[in-house]
Amino acid sequence: MEGMDVMPPPANGTTTMLHPHKMMMHMTFFWGKNAEILFSGWPGTSSGMYAVALMFVFVLSLLVEWLSHGNLIKDGSNQVAVGLVQTLIHAVRVGLAYMVMLAVMSFNGGVFVMAVAGHALGFFLFGSRALKKAAPTPSNGKTSDVPPMSC
Repeated sequence: MEGMDVMPPPANGTTTMLHPHKMMMHMTFFWGKNAEILFSGWPGTSSGMYAVALMFVFVLSLLVEWLSHGNLIKDGSNQVAVGLVQTLIHAVRVGLAYMVMLAVMSFNGGVFVMAVAGHALGFFLFGSRALKKAAPTPSNGKTSDVPPMSC
């Protein structure tokens, strides 16, 4: 089209996209600490802040699993109150899951590994039978407050 500037492809072979702020955004997985995760300019170019960002993603994904498999509501409560609390827990869980997804969309390999590791450890601690005394059945208790997310 006439009048439109067309950028040549990058010389290093990676696919990138131009932000309005003239920053390059990766469109393929890459390894390195110079990533932008969730917020503009965060974590920056510091290795220490990159480690904090990785731990943040790990904890977010761990919390998603905890909320997915936890029993936070006591039995015998008012049904309307239980429904409202379940709805609140579900909303928080979905919000955290979307934040993990957006962090992974930074296409940084370290962020991806930490998200998967957080979900794996969270499932091992809260969802698997490895640390449970007896598997819950309909007769002896519920499995979690909210139904698991489906893929």
